[in-house]
Amino acid sequence: MTAAGGQPSGVRSHPSPVSGPALVLAAAVLWGTVGIASRLLYGIEDIPPLVVGFFRLALAVPLLGLWCWWRLGPETFRFDGSDRLRIAGIGLTMAAYQACYFQAVADVGVALATLITICSAPVIVSILAIILLREKVSRTVVTALGLGLIGTILLIGTPPAEDADPAGILWACGSALSYSGFVLLSRSLAGRHDPGKIIVTGFGAGAVMLLPLAIAAGMTPGVWTGQVWAALLYMGLVPTGLAYVLYFRGMKATQATPASIIALAEPLTATTLAFALFGETLGPSAIAGAILLMVTMVLLVRSRPRPGS
Repeated sequence: MTAAGGQPSGVRSHPSPVSGPALVLAAAVLWGTVGIASRLLYGIEDIPPLVVGFFRLALAVPLLGLWCWWRLGPETFRFDGSDRLRIAGIGLTMAAYQACYFQAVADVGVALATLITICSAPVIVSILAIILLREKVSRTVVTALGLGLIGTILLIGTPPAEDADPAGILWACGSALSYSGFVLLSRSLAGRHDPGKIIVTGFGAGAVMLLPLAIAAGMTPGVWTGQVWAALLYMGLVPTGLAYVLYFRGMKATQATPASIIALAEPLTATTLAFALFGETLGPSAIAGAILLMVTMVLLVRSRPRPGS
């Protein structure tokens, strides 16, 4: 789950140029294992996706909160005025993202759910930014959006596996749309707040919103085995809590464009592991769509104006 909203000024500082990209790469690889862990979890226990989403956020918040408190102190949880509403919005979009993504993984598999979510989200973000935020449209952006729309059509038009629910495609599109809202809201706060505090408070709000839904869906932690808890703890602490710490530290010494290219390791990791562990494959049209969307991601990031320009 790539971090959102770009980097505010003042975030980059001291890690070495070598360690920065390495940390971003490590974060992206860890993000790519979230869907794999959930797919393994579904094979152990019939756990509703809403419950998985809740525990992923709830278990990550203490680790991220301690990290932010160590750096920022009480400032970690300080938001004023309309920024509080934006944090609530981040929580809502993150809750929706978890619910949709884990349902999509259950229905159509890790590879397709991850590619649709991660690769089509930048296209949605750019379109919404043009419409809602009146961002300027360059020739590069127009080209990127054209490629992205074609890639999205190719990807979401891929027939799911015979035993998969076609509604999973819609769930994956829902997760992409939810994640896009998360990106835009995070971007609106990035100039005024540390990115880590945005993540930890947004995740906390999302967990609170998911809790009653998870209970209603049938959350029964008292009967879960050690394997179930191990999978949930892994998702919350490693590819969520630890991965974001690594990402934000790495971004201190990594420019936005190379970071966006490195972040492609997330869908690459997910699809590679999905093939190796579960035999998931993509047809030629889906592969072509994924490639077009990855090119789109790079073009869109390259088109962003640099600070001071």
